[in-house]
Amino acid sequence: MNTRLYDRDFYAWTIAQSQFLQKGEWRSLDIQNLVEEIESLGRQQRQELRNRLGVLIGHLLKWEYQPELRGKSWRATIREQRQAILRLLAENPSLKPYLLEAIADSYDSALAIVVRETPLDYLDLPLECPYAVAEICDLAFPKDLA
Repeated sequence: MNTRLYDRDFYAWTIAQSQFLQKGEWRSLDIQNLVEEIESLGRQQRQELRNRLGVLIGHLLKWEYQPELRGKSWRATIREQRQAILRLLAENPSLKPYLLEAIADSYDSALAIVVRETPLDYLDLPLECPYAVAEICDLAFPKDLA
């Protein structure tokens, strides 16, 4: 029955599962789908980190490679994404060991942002992310951002 509710009305399923947990009605739980959803929540946190890193690194590249076009919008995006990343890492400290991998994984997205939004091409940009973790997380980097 729980699996049918899961397929038919996900929101109602989540409410039911929450009530079963609160009441200790373990036999009523839809364990298979609960496991899947909990694993999915973890994957979503990793994906959010990668997405935010891609936007941040893309804007850092634009800032570095097109200094004549620097503006308030790029500055605001860099700060916004950096703060969101730092908050995500503070709320999910177990993501910190994944940070290097997430930076590498998100670099293609960062390059795509730069190529799509500027006259720069892939050949104009580094093959690998030129920024260290400390720089990516540093609210004062680059120095001319302030």
